[in-house]
Amino acid sequence: MKIKSEKDFWAGLMFMATGLGFAGGATNYSFGSSARPGPGYFPFGLGVLLAILGAFIVFESLTVSTRDGEKIGAIPFKPMFLIILAVVVFGVTLPWLGMVIALPLLILISSLAGDEFKLTEVILVAVVLTVGSWLVFIKGLNLVIPLWPSFLGA
Repeated sequence: MKIKSEKDFWAGLMFMATGLGFAGGATNYSFGSSARPGPGYFPFGLGVLLAILGAFIVFESLTVSTRDGEKIGAIPFKPMFLIILAVVVFGVTLPWLGMVIALPLLILISSLAGDEFKLTEVILVAVVLTVGSWLVFIKGLNLVIPLWPSFLGA
């Protein structure tokens, strides 16, 4: 059988592997019942759905012809590195710098991974996402997330 779209084929396999991994990992937790689901219920269902979606994508990649076979290009190492760096910096700095500084840092570093960088847009996105995160996670869900840097004593 010939692969007609390499991108879809490998993306589908990745979805299947990830979905099966999460579904398998969820079996270590209690499922509960439909009326009172346990901690393994939701991740198992999502993992199975992701694996099914991946199977459909793999099937499509083997049956639907594309113009050029949608070959996989070079791996974009710079964007991949910057996104991973942004997440690591956020995780490390959040306890000490608080969400007000750590989240804009995450947005700034990850925005450098794109082809277009406009500082005014990055600042606007950082302000909107920081205020939105504060509203949702701290005010709405009452999560204990440091908002201000710890050295300010707030």
